[in-house]
Amino acid sequence: MNNSMLLAIEGWAIALIILCCLLAAGLVVLFVLVPIKQWFIALVSGSHISMTRLVGMKLRKTNYRLIVNAYIMARKGGINLTAADLETHYMAGGNVENIVKALIAANSAGINLDVDLAKAIDLAGSDVVEAVETCVTPKIIEVNGIAAVAQDGIEVKVNVKVTVKTDIDELVGGAREDTVIARVGKGIVSCIGAAETYTELLENPSSIADAILGKGLDDGTAYDIVSVDVSDIDIGRNLGAKLETEEAEKEKKLAEAQAERLRSMAVAEEQKMKAKTQEMKAAVLAAEAEIPKAIASAIKEGKFGVLDYYKLKNLQADTAMRASIAGVEQDSGDGEA
Repeated sequence: MNNSMLLAIEGWAIALIILCCLLAAGLVVLFVLVPIKQWFIALVSGSHISMTRLVGMKLRKTNYRLIVNAYIMARKGGINLTAADLETHYMAGGNVENIVKALIAANSAGINLDVDLAKAIDLAGSDVVEAVETCVTPKIIEVNGIAAVAQDGIEVKVNVKVTVKTDIDELVGGAREDTVIARVGKGIVSCIGAAETYTELLENPSSIADAILGKGLDDGTAYDIVSVDVSDIDIGRNLGAKLETEEAEKEKKLAEAQAERLRSMAVAEEQKMKAKTQEMKAAVLAAEAEIPKAIASAIKEGKFGVLDYYKLKNLQADTAMRASIAGVEQDSGDGEA
């Protein structure tokens, strides 16, 4: 064997080794980058996804296993969705499994649910699966403990059950359950307040339900009200009587205050009259104190004799005796000259 043949054999051997190395490297890269298992599962499930798409999902750190499972579910359920749609929704923060389940359920129930609308509902924070289920099977919202006062002053407490179903078209941007509860509560208060007596409501509870249904309380909400059923009516306090009692108590206190003011004025006037009486007594005593002086002066001037003085003393003694017998207290009005 000549040298040229040996060189040829060596070249082929080197080439074969290089080819084997490249093939091995390619297989390593293939198994590292391409999710072979998910690709094979999708392939045998009749929901083929290209290796390029799977490699892209893996490089973008997308949960490709979830995307593949949701895509297979959608294809099996007859939903026209692409892997790209699911990945986009996943990257936007949506729940791809929920929208696929909701679309399948809506398709089975004959509900017209668009893919874009399902995505929008899911991204808005609503449970799109529950929304579809509520479209098929209405749910009950309980509104309890709503109290108001009828025109006769009796407090009435009402509990109602509101049956609603979801309005898919209004779910995005429509008011939610809290708004429905608030509107129904307002309608109950209005109905109770319009009743002349509480017995009207006890005799005909359906009037409350009819009034609520007639107000169109579901306008602008994500629900359609199917029915309103009054589950319980209780009678509370007699607020009318309570208010009358409080008013009477207030008037009583006002009258007592006025009477006390008049009594205080009378006491003040009595004290004033007593003060005047004391002043007059003081004046009388002052005048009586001048009598002995006047008598002494009259005796000195000869205008009043000693006999006249003794007659005056006898008259005073007789008067004092009469007053003592009559039980009348009399002050002495004279003095020694």
